[in-house]
Amino acid sequence: MDAPRKPVRVTSFDVAEKAGVSQSTVSRALSGSSIITEATRVRVLEAARELGYFVDERAARLRRGHTGTLATVVICKPGHSAKDVNPFSYALLGGICTAAAARGLEVLVSLQAEEDQMFGHYVERGQAEGLIVIGTTANRAAWDFFRAIGETSQPVAYWGSPMGDLDWVSSDNEAGARLAAEHLVERGCTRLVCIGSRGSVQRQFAERSDGFLARAKELGVEAKLFEIEQGKLRREQGRLAAEALLKSGERFDGVFAVCDAIGFGVLEAFTAAGVSVPGKVKVVGFDGLPAGEMSNPPLTTVEPDLDLAGRLLVEAVTTDGAHPSVRRVPVRLLERASA
Repeated sequence: MDAPRKPVRVTSFDVAEKAGVSQSTVSRALSGSSIITEATRVRVLEAARELGYFVDERAARLRRGHTGTLATVVICKPGHSAKDVNPFSYALLGGICTAAAARGLEVLVSLQAEEDQMFGHYVERGQAEGLIVIGTTANRAAWDFFRAIGETSQPVAYWGSPMGDLDWVSSDNEAGARLAAEHLVERGCTRLVCIGSRGSVQRQFAERSDGFLARAKELGVEAKLFEIEQGKLRREQGRLAAEALLKSGERFDGVFAVCDAIGFGVLEAFTAAGVSVPGKVKVVGFDGLPAGEMSNPPLTTVEPDLDLAGRLLVEAVTTDGAHPSVRRVPVRLLERASA
């Protein structure tokens, strides 16, 4: 039996022969050059259509000095796989891809974790026009690496960097935490607990914890911080913190988890202990993850505008001129069944 024949790749020379013109005329006609008559352009387009010829857009962009591509690196924890990446990073990546597509750009995505395998020189190699870095703040070696990239390669933008001097975009953490406190008090809660951290490398956790506790105090309601255990996955941090909270004998009726993944662990622990949510305790998270719709019960959360976050990150690496060092993304309270 004969081996299947490989499809023959149609070239611009084939189009030129069929249309009865030169190859350079084909290139000009397909690029929209004004020196080509409309009749010739129509003849070339018809020949290309009949032959099934498509312009190599990437090669054309490179000839014009543009890649048409943005690189996005998702920093992961060393030793972990793609399934362990915080769902928030994937949600933010969706916002980046949407914003890039609106500008006619493609997105090259790389998940990176191991210190000896880092790469970020996409701009220098002509693979991308800019670099966006997102992901876990727990991998400090990766952030140090991409900080150095940002000092020598432009343009680079970061989401939620653990370093205070990097150009970055982040949620309006304080405003969101204040919304969470207000919502719990409006629902009748009088003893609040924040499951979070002031000492985490995830500096937005400190902003959210402080914002929540400050707003509760302003509202005249008791509120305490219950620290998560560092170095564990977020869901496990929430579960362990909630179990310790129950064992402590602390009286509480409202809980704010500083991220949704921690909130999912809190809900698991309360369900296992027979604590009714929202009957006995009301719970609010932060991040607006779609997975919160499927938790038990569905998690009320503070949702950042990830479409805007994507646009800000893309704008930071595609527009000329200076940008503010910090851009805050507005948030809103997304009410579900847990509070």
